Amino acid sequence: MTIRNLISVLSQQEELNFLLTNRIPRAALTRFMGWFSKIEQPLVRDLSIACWKLFSDLDLSEARKTEFRSLHDCFTRELRPGLRTPDSDPSVLVSPSDAIVGAHGRIVDNEVFQIKGAPYSLLDLLGDPQLVESHRDGKFVTLRLMSSMYHRFHAPCEGRITRVDFISGDTWNVNPIALKRIEKLFCKNERAVIRTELADGAIVTMVPVAAILVASIRLHFLDLYLNAGTGGPKSYPCDVKICRGDELGWFEHGSTIILLAPDDFEFCGPIGEGVRIKAGQPLLRRA
Repeated sequence: MTIRNLISVLSQQEELNFLLTNRIPRAALTRFMGWFSKIEQPLVRDLSIACWKLFSDLDLSEARKTEFRSLHDCFTRELRPGLRTPDSDPSVLVSPSDAIVGAHGRIVDNEVFQIKGAPYSLLDLLGDPQLVESHRDGKFVTLRLMSSMYHRFHAPCEGRITRVDFISGDTWNVNPIALKRIEKLFCKNERAVIRTELADGAIVTMVPVAAILVASIRLHFLDLYLNAGTGGPKSYPCDVKICRGDELGWFEHGSTIILLAPDDFEFCGPIGEGVRIKAGQPLLRRA
């Protein structure tokens, strides 16, 4: 096969993937998945998990439980204690989740990238000019959770969560194929903006972005389920003390977390596009 033919085949596969995962009734399919995944009938549960294993690299060997009530129970599984102990260095921001590292680097003024050559503005993502100023010329990293991964996310640092903003939107797929085709995709999808204040007043912001089949984002510290039914934008002022590694919530399917840090943080640890990382591993260190 020539290089030209190979490129053509790959392009056709990408186009099919994009059509199958985006050119469908995304909101309706997401609501259906939210309902279907909670069915506790044993045959439905077992067949669903078996299909999931067949089409992914799902590994349940780290799960705290060996039996699940439903597909949803499996999606949102806890891990056995001690498997995601966060890095102990107080100057480090750790990964909030198991993920594949995507675009990352320096925020240029207020501009970040979903992939190389595809910029979007922090204002479009966050919706708050004051918060944008806290991250101007700072650092960002995009973390993509595959559907088979551990779906819970954790605090990247010690501090106080002072506010959560929910911004309603679409449910585009957030895989690399869609990121190449949909401009400012992260700014179109449903998302929660979670701002954490460090001891010295600096701000670290985590943005869980929903996607197709993600029925909701669960936030334990506010006892909230955020989804299309929430409406929005909505703000939830709070004052919640967190420690590095504390469990904050979960996605009900794979999705993406964007982490924003001040400009005096530098990347450290196993950072590189396409690298798999686990919750608790170091991402950025304060210089």
